[in-house]
Amino acid sequence: MAEHHTKPASERTADVIVVGAGPAGSTTAYHLARSGLDVLLLEKTAFPREKVCGDGLTPRATKQLVAMGIDVSEEAGWLRNHGLRIIAGGHRLQLDWPELASYPNYGLVRKRDDFDEQLARQAEKAGARLHERCTVGEPVLDARTGRITGVHAKLGEERTPVTFHAPLVVAADGNSTRLSLKMGLHRRDDRPMGVAVRTYFTSPRHDDDYLESWLELWDKRGAEDRLLPGYGWVFGMGDGTSNVGLGILNSSSAFKELDWREVLKAWCASMPEEWGYTPENMLGPIRGAALPMAFNRQPHYTRGLLLVGDAGGLVNPFNGEGIAYAMESGVMAAETIVQAQARATPAQRELALRNYPKVLKETYGGYYNLGRAFVKLIGNPKVMKLATERGLSHPLLMRFTLKMLANLTDPRGGDAMDRVINGLSKVAPRA
Repeated sequence: MAEHHTKPASERTADVIVVGAGPAGSTTAYHLARSGLDVLLLEKTAFPREKVCGDGLTPRATKQLVAMGIDVSEEAGWLRNHGLRIIAGGHRLQLDWPELASYPNYGLVRKRDDFDEQLARQAEKAGARLHERCTVGEPVLDARTGRITGVHAKLGEERTPVTFHAPLVVAADGNSTRLSLKMGLHRRDDRPMGVAVRTYFTSPRHDDDYLESWLELWDKRGAEDRLLPGYGWVFGMGDGTSNVGLGILNSSSAFKELDWREVLKAWCASMPEEWGYTPENMLGPIRGAALPMAFNRQPHYTRGLLLVGDAGGLVNPFNGEGIAYAMESGVMAAETIVQAQARATPAQRELALRNYPKVLKETYGGYYNLGRAFVKLIGNPKVMKLATERGLSHPLLMRFTLKMLANLTDPRGGDAMDRVINGLSKVAPRA
């Protein structure tokens, strides 16, 4: 492991600035610091802090936590899950996570306020300099080249104006990513968008060791019941509570016209009473967040700025999962930066940095394009109804679907299902 910079040249300068200490930013900062670079990690809130959803982690995210040296044992407060329980079309199917060489065969559950703080503290332990209550405003731009060379920010409760400088900046500031917008990077309207709403209930189901996904969401308020494009989930938190929520896609006419908090309340009211998903057991308000999918903001590198996680629209369009891709993109961004920093000239460094969007497209481009087609398909209620009614009665088909939706295959070798999914991802266009 490389030695850390014990005395930075200045408190306000660094090799890299990372804006946002969510999973994407903290992972990026951790891997940069481990490689010996001086990293400033700027977080607008103070830990612990609330975030919507993300409590249920698949084996993809689990792998990244292990790679960061985080203790994921049950003794350390993590609840392990063994797979996914799918409920739809009158069927209930329990599928274990696949046995793969590339990923562990279990997922994890952890509350987001605590989860994010663990990652940020791990980045700090590796040598990153974390500033909480640091609100980043305008980018500092080189007047000649238009490159970002730092950020203006307000620090602490006093909101003291400060300027931080670094030759490279990573935008890990989530779906709203104000830094990207200030650099002229706007959201692509041709990419799917989702919304997640969730709340917590005290419930006897708190220690359920399967993530539960309900593939049918019915709007029962009109003259006719209407099937909505999205899914419901129930995650036992292991602490006396359940996380209950909905993920909805914008591929339906219902997307803008419905109050999703009301849909969640109605869905919970239809659950068995003994589960306890009732108003008197609700802990806190229903919260919502956007799910930016399938590279909905590009380019992922321009003029000294790299986008990771939700800022780059890396949410999986098949299942709404964002944390694994946030962390994986953080690793790729860090590896790119470390290699670029070792180049001798600015032109060589730029050549290395421009490889980052290519690596993202090679890794996810084909798979995300398959996901975009999937989103359009399930936006059609007839297709969704047929899929849930017919598909769940075929366990082999559903095992294939689980691997496809959760993006869990062995890239080399693997079984016949892995080869089919990997093959489809390779031949799909990588836009």
